Amino acid sequence: MADLQIMLTNDDGIESPGFRALYDALSEIADVTAVAPADDKSAVGRAMSHSVEVREHELGYAIEGTPADCVVAGMEALVTDADMVVAGCNRGANLGAYVLGRSGTVSAAVEAAFFDVPAIAVSLYVPVGEDTSYADVEVDYEAYDYAAEAARYLADHSLDAGVFDQADYLNVNAPVPDPDSDGTRPEMAITEPSTAYLMTAVKDGEEISLQDGIWELMAEGDIPDPEGTDRRAVVDGKISVSPLTAPHTTERHEALDALAETYPDSRN
Repeated sequence: MADLQIMLTNDDGIESPGFRALYDALSEIADVTAVAPADDKSAVGRAMSHSVEVREHELGYAIEGTPADCVVAGMEALVTDADMVVAGCNRGANLGAYVLGRSGTVSAAVEAAFFDVPAIAVSLYVPVGEDTSYADVEVDYEAYDYAAEAARYLADHSLDAGVFDQADYLNVNAPVPDPDSDGTRPEMAITEPSTAYLMTAVKDGEEISLQDGIWELMAEGDIPDPEGTDRRAVVDGKISVSPLTAPHTTERHEALDALAETYPDSRN
């Protein structure tokens, strides 16, 4: 697509190495304008502000707000001719159906969908052990190579291929490059979000600790997710691409229709 205009945002902040890696990769095939949070706004979902401060940045604009703020501000006031919104590259995977609504990265793509603008959310799976958070792991610019290459490829080809005739946005998750690889790109797998849910809560006195048990299993490669799911693909070293629609989908439910019909005559 000639003269492709991309608005790039994220939730790790405009100065993060993953954002710069994605900006550089996309700049090879498009005119890219950054509209991203000035600071880290991870895991804020689609939180929205009433007003935000904006300042010019060498890559575009830094916003004192959330990823959703950035998309609205960008679409309406800063990059009104954008053909696509790309969000990322996030440090840490966004895998599984239950994670999608929490993620600022994915939420930026969802926000773009409501503007009828195709979007791609891009995240990097950072393996961590039992006592380590992904936020404690230093991830350098080069670690985002697979994620940035995949995003560039999809941004360059997905519009003309008609991908967004059926999907509102793509949720892309890539592994960290294997230092022992021969340089061959990993396989790209088309997936759906995993439904496996391993959140637990333990009460200790007046405190309750919340934990997601899936990350330790991922580090061990022992997960309950079947073939075809996003988490399984990434653990197997593939790039996961889930074509998704913006929430919330609706279906006819005969049982609920029947309840609605009997409501006027009901008495409790």
